[in-house]
Parts: sequence; structure tokens; C-alpha cells
Amino acid sequence: MKRLIIAYPAVLLMLTLVSCHMNNSSAAHPVRPDSIKRHAIMKTNFGTFDQKEVFLYTLTNGSGMTVKITNYGAIITSILVPGRDDKMGDVVLGYDSLKDYLASSPYFGAIVGRYANRIAKGRFILGGTKYQLAVNNGNNSLHGGIKGFDKVVWDARKISDSGFVGLEMTYQSKDGEEGYPGNLEVKVTYRLNDKNELSMVMEATTDKPTPVNIANHTYFNLGGAETDILAHELTIDAGRFTEVNGELIPTGKLPEVHGTAMDFTKPHAIGERIDKVPGGYDHNFVLNNSRGGLAMAARLYDPRSGRQVEVFTTQPGLQFYSGNFLDGTNHGKGGKIYRQHYGLCMETQHFPDSPNQPSFPNTILYPGEKFTETTIFRFSVPASR
Repeated sequence: MKRLIIAYPAVLLMLTLVSCHMNNSSAAHPVRPDSIKRHAIMKTNFGTFDQKEVFLYTLTNGSGMTVKITNYGAIITSILVPGRDDKMGDVVLGYDSLKDYLASSPYFGAIVGRYANRIAKGRFILGGTKYQLAVNNGNNSLHGGIKGFDKVVWDARKISDSGFVGLEMTYQSKDGEEGYPGNLEVKVTYRLNDKNELSMVMEATTDKPTPVNIANHTYFNLGGAETDILAHELTIDAGRFTEVNGELIPTGKLPEVHGTAMDFTKPHAIGERIDKVPGGYDHNFVLNNSRGGLAMAARLYDPRSGRQVEVFTTQPGLQFYSGNFLDGTNHGKGGKIYRQHYGLCMETQHFPDSPNQPSFPNTILYPGEKFTETTIFRFSVPASR
């Protein structure tokens, strides 16, 4: 079995050079030297869970962008960025309190794992041994099972340097947790720099062979969730996608996007062709990057607010989910009601059901190896649009 590709020794260098990608991004409003402020991180109590303290960390960069993260689920609860006319807005869905996250949450802003996305019937065979995972999505296992990484308290440590402020989150997923083999040591490092780039580096090691697929599940609405995301314009650098059956399990086929409603190689409004996709978008796109290191995967632009976010990643896939299952029962921050399509996800990840799909990029991590993946969200207000 082909082993997981893990060689990214230049990740930290790439984090500083990401602004060199995509020449048209240079048209975005730059950070003015006279506007630079001292970046900061503030820690406040957010409650308790499993007899552990939960905190909310507020990260602020030198240009005024603010990101809030809690160590429950390593969740990004808020991202405040400027829009047209420098009007600040919260561009992600979430809740105001820990109580609401505990009561019900469709993975708002969370780190999901041990295996993000779906594994068919919660089963796989590894090294001749059959494993049965917790099943929590019809007949299948989704986002790590009943109590995945999104529903545990992580250890958190504040980090900072002259160019960024951040958090280092760690968690030990024990052998047998949700049915997965091996003790898995997981680390997720968030960094916010003064170029309005929020990066996350995900790392893991194991003492037994095990599937690993860790992703962030933030729901974006660049208009501040005042209305749905159907007018948002999306570009995805992918020529193929993973075809799925009625349970959203891959068939193994990778159709071309050209000439279909799945083609986002050029910008399209999300609502433009969504009625041609049964149930809405919830598909993994096969990125053109071909594991060549950090590269742009997607760009999302909101014509109303003028805000844009670009997604860079080392991952081979991006799950685009158009918030199909939001139904108005989720009352979010400030009492906002999150209706269908009020948020979208761009989950950088490996492909769904890879442990049962030998033709997909490998997701098995072995002792002595290190899982390492990087994703960056870069926010701007393009001056040319």
C-alpha cells in the first residue's frame, strides 16, 4: 500500500511567501504602515466540559483583523475582517456560548477527525484486520464518529512572534477511540499574521497504522450572514470531482467538471447552477495541485460586501458544501437564524472513504511517519472588483 506523503520541510517558509501566489491578489488593499498596531491574544473563560476548563482566545493582528478560537473542538468561533469602506464583519457561522455548541452544532468552525468526511458503513480493513467505527450518519461514519475531535477539549498554548500571533492545540486520540486503531498524537497550530492570513498546520503521529484525515469545518458567509451565500462567486482549481452515490459515498469514479454544474475553474455564483445538483453541493473536488506543495485551491468573493477569501493548501482535495442541511433551527451569534445556504464550507482534506478506495491518495499513517498538512485562508478586499 502506498504510504502517506509527509515531506513538507519548507512549510514555515511557505507561510511567509504565500503572498507571492496569484498575481491578481496584489490588487487587494495593502496594509498601510501607518495602520499597523501591536498584535495581541486575549484568553477568557468559556465554560467547562468533561470537568475541563474551556477558554476562548481572541487573536488580533496588526491591521485589526480578529479571530476567536476555543479549545473545545479547536473551533474557530469568529473571524472579523474589513469589507468595502473598511466596514468590519464576522464572516463565519457559530454561536455566542459554549452551551450552544454543546447542545447542537453542525461542526461550525471545528477541527474534525480522526477521519474527516465519510467512511462507508464505518468499516475498513487494514493489515488484514477488520475495523468497525462508530456510525453516526445513516449507515456511515462521518467526521470521526459520535465523539470526534470537534467534541473534545484540546490543550492550548499561546504562541507569538514579530509577525504573527497564534495558538498551538494538542490532543491525544487513544487507541480504540470511536473504533480507530492506535494512539494518535495530534497538533493543530493556528497563526494569524499581519497580512490577514489565518494559517493552520495539522500534524499527527501514531503508534499503530491508522487512517488519518484532519480538516477544518468552518462555515463562511462573507456578507456576515445577513442573507444566503448563493450570490457569492466561487473559483476552485480542480478539473475533476469524486462522484458519490445517494449516501454521499464515493463510487470511485472521478468525472471531469468541464461542461457541468461542478465546473468552478472560472468564477461562478453558487446559486447559478445549484438546482442542477441534487441536494446541493456536497462534493470533494480533486485539486490540480497534485501534491506539489502549498498552492491556491479556491477563491470566494462576495459582491455585496467586497470581501474575498483565498484558500491555499497542501491537501489533495477540497470538499465544497453549500450548507444544504441548515434549516433555520440553528440560532447563531447575535440571535441570527441560519437558514439553508446561509453558510458554505471549503474543507481542505483527503478524499472521502479513502481507506476503502485503493485508487485514491493514501490516508494510512504508520508508526515512524508524520502526518503534516497546511491550509491558509487569506482575506482581502480586491480593489479591482
